[in-house]
Amino acid sequence: MLLSLMIFVPLLGMIVVLLLPRESEELIKRVTLLFTLIPLVLAVYLFISYVRSAETQFDVNINWIETFNIKYHVGIDGLSVTLLLLTALLGPICVLASWRNIEKGIKAYMALFLLLETGMLGFFAALDLFLFFVFFELTLLPMYFLIGVWGGPRREYAAIKFFLYTLFGSVLMLVALIAVYLKSGDPGARTFDIPTLIELASTPGHALADRNFQIWVFLGFFIGFAVKVPIFPFHTWLPDAHVEAPTAISVILAGVLLKMGTYGLVRINMDMFPEGMAYFTNGKDLMGNSLAILGFVNIVYGSFCALAQTDFKKLVAYSSIGHMGFVILGLAAGNEMGLTGAILQMFNHGVISAMLFLLVGVLYDRAHHREINGFGGLGNRMPVYTGITTLAFMASLGLPGLSGFIGEAFSLVGAFDRFPLLTILSTIGIVVGAAYFLWTLQRVFLGTLNPKYEELPEINGREILTLVPLGILVIVLGIWPDFAIDMFSESVVNLSTKISGILGPQAGL
Repeated sequence: MLLSLMIFVPLLGMIVVLLLPRESEELIKRVTLLFTLIPLVLAVYLFISYVRSAETQFDVNINWIETFNIKYHVGIDGLSVTLLLLTALLGPICVLASWRNIEKGIKAYMALFLLLETGMLGFFAALDLFLFFVFFELTLLPMYFLIGVWGGPRREYAAIKFFLYTLFGSVLMLVALIAVYLKSGDPGARTFDIPTLIELASTPGHALADRNFQIWVFLGFFIGFAVKVPIFPFHTWLPDAHVEAPTAISVILAGVLLKMGTYGLVRINMDMFPEGMAYFTNGKDLMGNSLAILGFVNIVYGSFCALAQTDFKKLVAYSSIGHMGFVILGLAAGNEMGLTGAILQMFNHGVISAMLFLLVGVLYDRAHHREINGFGGLGNRMPVYTGITTLAFMASLGLPGLSGFIGEAFSLVGAFDRFPLLTILSTIGIVVGAAYFLWTLQRVFLGTLNPKYEELPEINGREILTLVPLGILVIVLGIWPDFAIDMFSESVVNLSTKISGILGPQAGL
């Protein structure tokens, strides 16, 4: 029951926090930190104990709503174990990042954050489609309030926009989910069990294996997940949400919530609806190249938008859109190299983007603005902060030896085998990415120190504590990517075999 304990310990922590006196702010913070550290310890244990295979482990499968054959079914495999570790790691880091930054409603903020963590952990572990959707929706409400109450000047607008976009995607997902359930069998034999549905969808002659049906439900789930990633043109909520959200919530948004979208594409769209996936990635026509085209658009559009920004946080937000495009391009390839790069990039981007948003928060707390052109020469005043930021920048732009390189490289190599022209054009995003990060580094840290910031304090111990674990992962995964790849390699082989068996040796744009 360790997996269930990991999922619901934060929920228990929320109850404990709500029972504490509102005035005991330090106690509330410490209790919240404790109830985020416990899932981290459990996640590390599960990660170490996980036996490398494509099979689910640490399963719990019990009846929940028997009338409709809905079960509480959770478990982990190579696709989910790394993302569970990432989620659990960012929990205590975000609590520490909020320690001095959140000044009002500490009790409500911490309670909502713990509820959000339960939703995220449950989503990556769920093996029942109904439970999967419940956890997916559970993240929506706390995130809405965390942005709308504790965000910046336009927080209500950003929160409502986030809520409406996500709700739109969720409605389409719900329709597709119901359709899958009704097609899964005769009344009394219908199921929401994800492993069972995956098996039925690959059984010749079964209603779930029908190609036209898979194409339509693929679209329903795809739009729901595309809003989360986000994929162009469903991306416009992301920059507003990031700019207005508190630092810790931006970290969770980029580090985990965006990965919920790409994880859903792998777990549901690819594994459950391979015929639908093949239709949009077969390379024969415009529709057959559509997913790869969307990945290309994300890369180039996000990169050029980031280049045009003068707000530090908005630059990082648009860079996330660009980098998630590499994940989409790798998934569109459908081969072993592309899928390995895409899944690895999910984890790597979560770590790097978390670092970047934490670093933006450090500067904003001191200068009270994020205008890139308003700084200058900070490397003279804050050398430690400058060094850590440089590491994060180099990782994000894909410097070999750091984690951002290997995932993007594998995605591009895999995609080149299927979509050579789109892959070549997508490398524009790498060049532009290097341009906006190096230009930002020059404007903020190099040159003569701006006299306004002669007394700006250096990064402190608590802030360094939030960044060091992420920095270590950036270096370790850049040098030793097998640390993560070994966990999901067998799952990738199974997925690529399934997709390749439908596609055959097709070439795309």
